[in-house]
Amino acid sequence: MNYLHHAILSSILIFIVPIHTFSQNYMSANDLSDLEQIISLDSEEEMISMRKKFPIQIINGRNYLSFIGKTNPDFDINKLEKQGCIVHSTVNKLFTLKVPLEKLQIAKELEDLNFLSISKKMNCALDKAVSDVRADSVHMGLGDLPQGYYGDNVIVGVTDWGFDYTSPVFYDTALQQTRIIAAWDQYKLSGPSPQNFPYGTEYSDVNSLLQAGSDTSNIYSYSTHGTHVASIAGGTGAGTEFSGIAPGVNFLFVTFLVDEGAVLDAWEWMYQKSLEEGKRLVVNMSWGLYHAGTLDGNSVLSTAISAYTDLGVVFVNSGGNNGDVNFHIKHQYNSDTIESRINFYSYSSHQYMWGQSIHAWGEVGKSFSNQIQIKNVAGDILTESPYYNTLTTNQYIDTFIVAIADTIWYNISADGAHPLNGRPQMRFRVKCTNPSLRVMLKSTATEGLVHYWNVTELSNDVGNWGMPFTTFQTGSIGGDNENGISEPSCADDVVSVAAYATGWTSPGGNPIGGGIASFSSRGPRFDGEMKPDIAAPGVAIAAALSSFTDGQYTSIGSVEFNNKIYRFARLSGTSMAAPMVTGVAALILDAHPNISASTVKDVLLQTAREDNKTGILPVNGDPTWGHGKVNALAAVEQAVLLNQVQNLQESNEILIYPNPVQDELFIDIPMEVSSITLRDLSGKTHQIERNGNHVDCNQLQPGIYFISFQSNHRNHVIPFIKK
Repeated sequence: MNYLHHAILSSILIFIVPIHTFSQNYMSANDLSDLEQIISLDSEEEMISMRKKFPIQIINGRNYLSFIGKTNPDFDINKLEKQGCIVHSTVNKLFTLKVPLEKLQIAKELEDLNFLSISKKMNCALDKAVSDVRADSVHMGLGDLPQGYYGDNVIVGVTDWGFDYTSPVFYDTALQQTRIIAAWDQYKLSGPSPQNFPYGTEYSDVNSLLQAGSDTSNIYSYSTHGTHVASIAGGTGAGTEFSGIAPGVNFLFVTFLVDEGAVLDAWEWMYQKSLEEGKRLVVNMSWGLYHAGTLDGNSVLSTAISAYTDLGVVFVNSGGNNGDVNFHIKHQYNSDTIESRINFYSYSSHQYMWGQSIHAWGEVGKSFSNQIQIKNVAGDILTESPYYNTLTTNQYIDTFIVAIADTIWYNISADGAHPLNGRPQMRFRVKCTNPSLRVMLKSTATEGLVHYWNVTELSNDVGNWGMPFTTFQTGSIGGDNENGISEPSCADDVVSVAAYATGWTSPGGNPIGGGIASFSSRGPRFDGEMKPDIAAPGVAIAAALSSFTDGQYTSIGSVEFNNKIYRFARLSGTSMAAPMVTGVAALILDAHPNISASTVKDVLLQTAREDNKTGILPVNGDPTWGHGKVNALAAVEQAVLLNQVQNLQESNEILIYPNPVQDELFIDIPMEVSSITLRDLSGKTHQIERNGNHVDCNQLQPGIYFISFQSNHRNHVIPFIKK
C-alpha cells in the first residue's frame, strides 16, 4: 500500500500543468486560470468550442469573450475600442467588456483597472397565493387604503429565459393592448440590436413583438420560466383566476446570455427605458449562482445593484433552492484537519455533467490548504493529491491522479487575497465517474473560519444545485444547509426572497399549509449579515406557461386568445416566490411613486407578518424566514401613509436632519412645541432622549419612524429612516 502511494504521488508531479505566475492583481486566480485555459487553445475554432462553458458571443460575425469590471479614473476606453473591443459603461465605474477571441491577451495587460472578471454564467432558480400575500385586499382597496392599487405606472423588468410575447396575461384586462413596452433577446443575432448595445435583437413595438412571438431557443431551449415568473408578478390571468400580484404593471423582458456582463447590460437597458417612459422600475431576478461573485455582498453585481438602488430601481431576487441539501461546511480551525466526503450528482442524470466544484472562502489574512483523497468502499486510501495552500498556489493547476483503473481529474485556482474582498479563496473542481470510489475533501489551517460549498459543475455552464458533504468513517464530518444564499441575492440592497407553501383555510375552518419550503435556501450570508430578507409563496404556484415551450407540463387550465390556446401550470421554487415580492413592490410604488428604492425594501421588511409557522422572529431577521411573510396590504398601507406625510412635510416649517440617521437626529423648530412623540410603522410609541435640538437614535432598531410635533393646535408629522 505504501509503495502504491509513493508511486502515484510521484506521478502527480509529472502531470501537474503549471501556467505562468501572474503578477497583476486586478483579476482573481479563478479568472486568470480560465483565461489562460482559453488562450492556450491552438485555434479560434477550439476557443469557440468552449462556448458552452464560457460566455463567448457572436457579434456581427466576430467571436468575443465577455468580461465585467471596475475602472479607476485614469481608465481609457478608447484604447480598448481601437483594439476592436466593445466597452459599455454602466454605473459606479462598472463596465462590461467584450474582447475578440484572437486578442484575449489584451485582458492580461490592461491598465488603470480596479477589477476585471470573466462574466460568470447564471442559472434559473397564483390563485390562493394572491390572497395569502394579501394582494387581493390591495386590489379591492380594503383596510386603510383610499383606493385599489394594481401597479399602474410601474414597470416590472424581468431578466430570464422563455418569454411568450403573445400571451394574453401580458395584455390589459380588456385584452386590447399589450403591456410589454419592449423586449431584448440577447441570443438572437439578426437584430436590430438596442442602441448602444451591439448585440441581440430588440423588439420595441407591438408588431415586432407579435411577429417574433417568443424569444429564440437558447441554452434552455424554448423555456417557459420567464413567462411563468412574469405572470406571477403582473399577469392579468386573462379572465381566469390565475391573476398575478400587480396586474396593472408594464413589462420589460430581457432574455439574457447566461453571464454577468449580459445581465449588467440588461439592467442598464431597463433603467434607460424606464427613464424614457417616466415610470418607476422593479427588476425581478429568479436566478442565481454560487460560483459567481464573492457571496458576501462585495461582488461586481452587488456594487451595481447598490448604484441602481440609489437611482431608484428596486431589485428582487430568489434566494436559492438548496435548503434541503447539506452542501455547506464551515469550520473554525485551531491547527487541525477536517475530512468530508464529496458527493457527486449522477453522471447519467445530466448530459452535460462534468463533476463537482468545491468553492471555499476564508478570513482575511488567514490561509488554508485543501487536498482530495480517493478511497474505496472499505475506506482504504487509493491515492491522494498534494495539499494546495491559498497563499502559495499562485499558478493554475490542471491535472489528474490515478486510483487503480480510474482517472480522477481535478483543477485548482486560488487567491491569498481576492481583489474584491481581501479574503483567501480556492476553487477545487473534481471529476470522478466511478460511483464506487469515495472522493474526500481534506482541509487544514492554523487558524481562521473557512466556508466550503459543494456545487455541481456542468460542461455547458456551471449548474446551481448543491450536493451533500457527508461523513465516511470515524472522524469525518458532514455538511449542513446553512449559508446557502446565492449571488446576487446576497447583495446588501437586493430583496432576497425565501419560499413557503401557500397557506389557506379548509372548509372546516382549519389552517392548511404555510410552512417553509424544504428547498428554500437558508442564510445567513457567510459573513454573518442576515439573508434572506423576506418569504413569499413558492410551492405549486399557478401561472401562465409559454405557448412556445417545448417542455412538458401538467396543465391546470387554459384560455383561448387570437385562435390559440394558452395554458397554466403549477411550478415551485424560490423563482416563483421572488415575483410575488416584485409584484408587491410594484403596488407600493403605485401608491407612493416618489418613495426611495431603499425605503421600499424597508417597508416590505417592517410590514412582513408572523404566524404560527414563522414563530416570533428576531428583530434583525431569521436565516429561514427573513423578516417574515410578505404582507401586501400592510406594506401598501404604509406606503400610502408615507406619501401623505411626505406631502405634508413639503410645506412643513420644521426641519430634521440627517435623514436617514445613524446616531443623532437634529431638529430645527421655529415655533413653540408642546409635545414630541416618536412612533414606528406599527404605531408603537418610543421614548425620546432629547438634549436641546438633538434626539438620540442609537437605541432605535433600523427602520422607518414618524416624529410628531404638537404646536398651536397643529400636529406636524415627519418620517425618517434609522440606519
